[in-house]
Amino acid sequence: MSGARPFVVGIIGGGQLARMMYGPATRLGLHVRLLAEAPGVSAEQVAHDVVVGDYTDRATVLAFAEGCDAVTFDHEHVPTTLLEELEARGVAVRPGPGALVHAQDKVVMRERLAALGAPCPTYAVVDSAADLVAFGDRIGWPVIAKTSRGGYDGKGVWKIDGPDQASVPFDAVASGEVGGGTTAGSGTSGQVRILAEEFVDFTRELSALVVRSPSGQGVTYPISETVQDHGICAETITPAPGLDEARVLATQQLALRIAGDLGVVGVLAVELMEARDGRILVNELAMRPHNTGHWSIDGAHTSQFENHLRAVADLPLGDPAARAPWTVMENVLGGSREDLAGGLLHVMSRDPQLKVEFYGKTVTPRRKVGHVTTYGSDLADVRERARHAARYLMGEIA
Repeated sequence: MSGARPFVVGIIGGGQLARMMYGPATRLGLHVRLLAEAPGVSAEQVAHDVVVGDYTDRATVLAFAEGCDAVTFDHEHVPTTLLEELEARGVAVRPGPGALVHAQDKVVMRERLAALGAPCPTYAVVDSAADLVAFGDRIGWPVIAKTSRGGYDGKGVWKIDGPDQASVPFDAVASGEVGGGTTAGSGTSGQVRILAEEFVDFTRELSALVVRSPSGQGVTYPISETVQDHGICAETITPAPGLDEARVLATQQLALRIAGDLGVVGVLAVELMEARDGRILVNELAMRPHNTGHWSIDGAHTSQFENHLRAVADLPLGDPAARAPWTVMENVLGGSREDLAGGLLHVMSRDPQLKVEFYGKTVTPRRKVGHVTTYGSDLADVRERARHAARYLMGEIA
């Protein structure tokens, strides 16, 4: 960062993650240019340099990136070929397409992680219901089936209890319900394949969040425990209770090694499963600020959003340590309360230390419309405060 002109960060995607990057960017003196998918989306409400357009359209993306010093993302869905062209034109794409494809395609991710020796569930790429039946018969039922591309928040993932259900994922992709197209086994970029995995009997889900800069500096946040509700992250507890220091260190080192080997720049979230037999297995990867790191906005010395932008601009990374012994984040999902701001009087009066963040979204059932964060020295108290506030804002309690 040199000269009088501010460093220009282009953010592709106008959701709440881009919205939450805007404040840290302003504090760091970075100029944000936003490519929003539609007028009025979450980040478009706060940004002032906005282009509304299709992130899959070549002309739109290339024109948007002109004058940007670096481009980063609110989501992982920009076609890899477009990102490769941006890099060829001299735009710093962070993370680059060579890294991002591992968050875009679960088959590519699994194959690369296996080559790195990272602990993963037993898996196979299956091209037909018969292949899925053969996989289940070999390793035992039930099994998990996933689309290689296009799934999120529990969509594109099925628990297959036996051979009679083996056609379900293939039928869903063929109908366009998920994935957006027909399955294919060749590995061609953009094609949707079905990934079969062992059903892991896990006791809980964990998240290892790390940040890596272009210069190779890396920082690790405390490991978080995540609580899912029908495929949507409902709660995070940081640090993960009952995880001994040796396992914390090993998990953080694994996440840093993955980030380095894949060449990630910015936030890498490694979603993990702690199996009943003691294994900690990699479930999925995300290369952007992540729901499991929202606690860091108010609970860490440097939030995931600020550190992501520091990495994008190749600035020294900030301290990721927690400010309090325990931090709990609860997602606020769309419920019966439509007037979210109208709930602030109660939750803030009840808990003056409560932190609330709304995303500027219309309330619809089970949509992520905000989150609340609490912190303190007593986990039971911190968790109760966060849960009460979230439930009140969702209209579950009066």
